[in-house]
Amino acid sequence: MREFSLPALYEVPSGGNLTDLIHRNAEQHASVPVVSRKVGTEWEDRTATQFLAEVRAAAKGLIASGINAGDRVGLLSRTRYEWTLLDFAIWCAGAITVPVYESSSAEQVEWILGNSGAVACIAELPRHEAVVGEVRDRLPALKQVWQIEPGGVEDLVRAGAEVSDAAVDERRATLGPDSIATIVYTSGTTGRPKGCQLTHANFLAELGNVTARLAPLFRTGESSVLLFLPQAHVLGRIAEIAAAMAPIRLGHVPDVKEVTAELASFRPTLILGVPRVFEKVFNAARAKAQADGKGKIFDRAADTAIAFSRASDAGSVPLGLRLRHKLFDALVYSKLRAALGGRATHAISGGAPLGERLGHFYRGIGFTVLEGYGLTETCAATAFNPWDIPRIGTVGQPLPGSSVRIAEDGEVLLKGPQVFTGYWQNEQATAEALQDGWFATGDLGELDQDGFLKITGRKKEIIVTAGGKNVAPAVIEDRVRAHPLIAECMVVGDRRPFVAALITIDEEFLPAWKKLHGKSEAATVADLREDPEFLAAIQSAVDDGNAAVSHAEAVKKFRILDTVLSEDSGHLTPSLKLKRAVVLKDFAADVEAIYAK
Repeated sequence: MREFSLPALYEVPSGGNLTDLIHRNAEQHASVPVVSRKVGTEWEDRTATQFLAEVRAAAKGLIASGINAGDRVGLLSRTRYEWTLLDFAIWCAGAITVPVYESSSAEQVEWILGNSGAVACIAELPRHEAVVGEVRDRLPALKQVWQIEPGGVEDLVRAGAEVSDAAVDERRATLGPDSIATIVYTSGTTGRPKGCQLTHANFLAELGNVTARLAPLFRTGESSVLLFLPQAHVLGRIAEIAAAMAPIRLGHVPDVKEVTAELASFRPTLILGVPRVFEKVFNAARAKAQADGKGKIFDRAADTAIAFSRASDAGSVPLGLRLRHKLFDALVYSKLRAALGGRATHAISGGAPLGERLGHFYRGIGFTVLEGYGLTETCAATAFNPWDIPRIGTVGQPLPGSSVRIAEDGEVLLKGPQVFTGYWQNEQATAEALQDGWFATGDLGELDQDGFLKITGRKKEIIVTAGGKNVAPAVIEDRVRAHPLIAECMVVGDRRPFVAALITIDEEFLPAWKKLHGKSEAATVADLREDPEFLAAIQSAVDDGNAAVSHAEAVKKFRILDTVLSEDSGHLTPSLKLKRAVVLKDFAADVEAIYAK
């Protein structure tokens, strides 16, 4: 199939904007908790009425401080309650939010605030404000900087004490569906990040249709979602808006290291994550089982869960399999669900492929991970798996009201109300990306007979070997990366005689592996690079990746790097995508060593 579309389930109201959501909630769901804020060790609920009042008070402070309609306001912070509060406050003031990753360098902050023409910036912590301070003299448009901690929001509220309610309503009235709500800068695997203009209509169409299609997961007064992804990333951003659209209760986790503990305390019914999160949950559970001498039981339970899910797809689960599944539910699956908070039945995953095996595993334990697909330019999810007929191994069907087309060269093209209006002050890039109403994603994919989309690779990342074979790295990389020992895998081989890979080791899992295999606690990755058991473990991961491709595309050799590829090292984007050009440059000697005769 070359093209597929679905009818819309939601239409953007004429004259509507995102601030309408929180005003509607206060009118129709006044006493319903819509946000929870962690204060000390307890979660404190904010009702729809309370949240609206706090948003409007902050908006008054922005207005009193000179923020005008259409102004850009930077928001440099970790994921937290105030991020959502200030996002809606900026909109209520008629302004535009410009998210900045809290890990951004001074150079990145200068580019984003300077390119967007931000007149103000709200920074979370002293260290964030210090980064802005480093470049402030080179940002002539930047007039004000506030700091969330300590007391920045309170300062805003005090500043707006004399501003009338009518002033806020006047600012809200300046916004329509086509008004820019935010300028989100792409992570930038190469070159300068580009600012994606996303309108109020983009978000309303996106989340209106998502929450309608996934209605059982967005039950007002019952459902809740815990957000730990960066809100500077569009995938994290849509969680706050989906929560307001439903509405359901939203919680925030600033530090990803605290996710496990917060899942247990918040107990969400829905989790928004990326594959690496679900891989780590599985690997940690397996490692613990092995350390307790129950590794074989866990593996049998995992195989049973996968078989149960596959049999469910086939329409018939044999009696023996049902009985084994019931036994392992008591012994293993219930504990895994408890680790995810105990109430969550579904997760929404994006950013990279989860892999069929892990997808079937999670559905088999009673926790279905619905994979989706999208880009910043498409306001995140432009395709997702429906809750009632998920197809594991795909990223689902198009967003209702939108279309997916596969071009002649296999590129995925998208059209719909969720697609951005263009890049901020970059007409050339906009013209290249949007042609005849279709957005060219740069991704390769295929549609099945029911309109379910499968992503097979990136056009720009295609490797052409010396023998002329085209290789899509993501197919192998995602499979290899699923192994608990592997942190990152990058396939190489462009214009080379065969395909190879650079591999880094997961520092969190390595100690457990060393203990399980009787290795010295002090042994480093460099120490283990010649260890037969260690190499065999890495080879098994590579073999699993190779099983998904032809012999000509398979990884023939690999090299283990005794370092970590991270955002801090400059090798990963904030959304954890590999900066391939940077990795190839920095580890050129390692690549040459692979191919040395």
